[in-house]
Amino acid sequence: MIELINRPVVRLTLIGLIALVVQTTLLADLEFDGIALQIMLALSIGAGISGGSERGALAGFMFGLMFDLVLSSPLGLTALVYGLVGFLAGYANSLAVANPWWLNALIGAGGSAAATFAYPVVATGGGVDGGLTTRVIEVAIVVALANARVVPLAAPVMRWWRVIKRRARLAPPPEIFA
Repeated sequence: MIELINRPVVRLTLIGLIALVVQTTLLADLEFDGIALQIMLALSIGAGISGGSERGALAGFMFGLMFDLVLSSPLGLTALVYGLVGFLAGYANSLAVANPWWLNALIGAGGSAAATFAYPVVATGGGVDGGLTTRVIEVAIVVALANARVVPLAAPVMRWWRVIKRRARLAPPPEIFA
């Protein structure tokens, strides 16, 4: 049983299912001015921060696909946006030399705001009515501020997904000694 749980795919699925339950039950009721907080988006950004661009895109796509299965939007719309934001979060984090908590919060806020703006743009391109309205700005601000607090907590969870030990995470890359 332990060998099964130690597989990264199983861990990512467990994290996604737990986050999906929290997103669709608890956070759907805890709205701020009619705006639900986005824990699935925060985990996608946390995966990019902790695992890099490719793993952030993979986790974001998987979390978005899970979320699409319970939404009434076209299948793959949220997966596309979350995958892109997970990739961009990993890329933005790779540009930094150090990885302090405030940088994770800043990347989380920026990625959340970008995803909130990208979702209606991609939806309009896909033929869904709604598009960009002034309400999107308010939603982007609330989601960005909330995820700025959640992403520094989501990054260690996503390191657990990748089975990264603390010593290996803090070790300098081997290219430095070459």
